[in-house]
Amino acid sequence: MPTFDPRLHAYRDDLADIALKDSVSADRYVPGVPARVVSHFTDVYKRPDKTSMLQTQILHGHDVQVFDQQDDWAWIQNSLDGYVGYVQNNTLGYLDREQAPEPTHMVIAPRTFLYSGPDLKKARVGYRSMGSRVSVAGSASTRGTDYSILSSGEAVISRHLIDIGDWRSDPVSVAETLLHTPYLWGGNTAFGVDCSGLVSLSHMLCGSHVSRDSDMQAASIGKEIAMDFDQLERGDLVFWNGHVGMMADGKNLLHANGNTMNVALEPLADAIERISFLYDKPTLVRRP
Repeated sequence: MPTFDPRLHAYRDDLADIALKDSVSADRYVPGVPARVVSHFTDVYKRPDKTSMLQTQILHGHDVQVFDQQDDWAWIQNSLDGYVGYVQNNTLGYLDREQAPEPTHMVIAPRTFLYSGPDLKKARVGYRSMGSRVSVAGSASTRGTDYSILSSGEAVISRHLIDIGDWRSDPVSVAETLLHTPYLWGGNTAFGVDCSGLVSLSHMLCGSHVSRDSDMQAASIGKEIAMDFDQLERGDLVFWNGHVGMMADGKNLLHANGNTMNVALEPLADAIERISFLYDKPTLVRRP
């Protein structure tokens, strides 16, 4: 049998995705059951244990395939980027495709609140990260502020949303709105993000669905170019072993990093010198 990446292929010794029946060995094979994230976002773990390492996060309104449920946990695969892991079952809603309203909009602001009605003075009843998907059913205006009314009844500031498909054109501009966002290993939201999460989130808002982890991105995004640090352009991705940053211009790197513990902008030359002390020099550059 060929070797598959367990981060991207749903298989265990006891159970596997039926699509892998001819490729991996398992006791039984099952089709995925469609579900959607209904919490603000859901944490994805390597094991069904909240003390295990956070691998990634999936935002509100995004779809998954569920292959197994045990107690409070579901073993899932993200329908967008294929990432496999365990999430808490109560963060999911199981889909009746004929009744569940399809998402119509995506959050473009780094973070936004949900209100009990179309008035910013009303009670705050939730929040959403950039990249979350919502279903808009109506609109209202209060004191000159436009609100979108969600199918679930809450109101959100209309200017914080874009139509799904009305993508931004520059991932770096999206990432720049997340400056000072706290660093979180495995984070993929505007409440906490890691280096590859920043890349995947900002590209998603531009309609480009890239792989989640930095090693996957280093093998797949765009094309590899020469490591001539005097010829870099805005949007180029600089990779180290286990790290990635986006060039804001020819000299400055935008990245979520464990040094400042947030999304920061710093001269590439400074980043190379600092990171090389522990993790060696950059390994490649890719141009999306």
